[in-house]
Amino acid sequence: MRLDVTAIGGIIFGVLALVTGFVLEGGRAGALLQGTAALIVFGGTIGATAVSFSVDELKKVPTLFRMGLTRKKFDPIVLIDQLARYADIARRQQPLALEPEIELTHDEFLSKGLQLIVDNADPTLMRQMLESDIYARYSQQKMGASIFEQAGGYAPTMGIVGTIMGLVHVLGELSGNPNDLASAIGLAFIATLYGVSSANLLWLPMATNLKNKAKHDLLMRQISLEGLLAISQGMAPSLLKDKLMTIIRPSGSPAAQDTTSHAEGDSEAKSGAQEAS
Repeated sequence: MRLDVTAIGGIIFGVLALVTGFVLEGGRAGALLQGTAALIVFGGTIGATAVSFSVDELKKVPTLFRMGLTRKKFDPIVLIDQLARYADIARRQQPLALEPEIELTHDEFLSKGLQLIVDNADPTLMRQMLESDIYARYSQQKMGASIFEQAGGYAPTMGIVGTIMGLVHVLGELSGNPNDLASAIGLAFIATLYGVSSANLLWLPMATNLKNKAKHDLLMRQISLEGLLAISQGMAPSLLKDKLMTIIRPSGSPAAQDTTSHAEGDSEAKSGAQEAS
């Protein structure tokens, strides 16, 4: 697990670009700091989002932020080589020889699959158990992304609410000093700036970030699933590699992207079927 440089750098670059543009137009950077507007926008966004989800789902927000700002290594080729090594061990010795590998792998899904192989589980039961694990995890990841999507939808509206509240205050003070009124109007529109910029620089990009990572995780687990099932059936390492390579195709090719999209759609369909049942 390492920091997601593109996610962190993108947020920082976007904020700096907005502030720099404002300053180049003759504004003062300090004028963008408005505590009342921030309270209205961020407080209102958090409150509205909280209404949409359960307490258990909202408790995962800190974890989701950590997932969005960190990145696991995504390398299907390394995973395929690892599965081929497991197949070689099982063929040369016996499935029980894979038991030490359970403790060595840091992937819970692989550990679970290897344990099923060691326990000589029925392949059909093994597929059902591992597929249930895959689709449950993918559903949780999609739910996490939907939290940020909802926040991205509420934030601009809360910005408008803050602006309207500020203008109501301005209209009540029309008999005051014109300079003070101009300053108050400027502060009122800061709320809209906070709402729109937070939605488009934080909430919605974070949702997309989590969706992309969920697709990568789904593809890796489906490769693991097919590899583990092949190992349980005694498939030769070379055949196993050939079989799994057909899932990913050449790196960066349209076929690889189509495979990921197909995998996502397939998982959504099966998740829906499970929920309906």
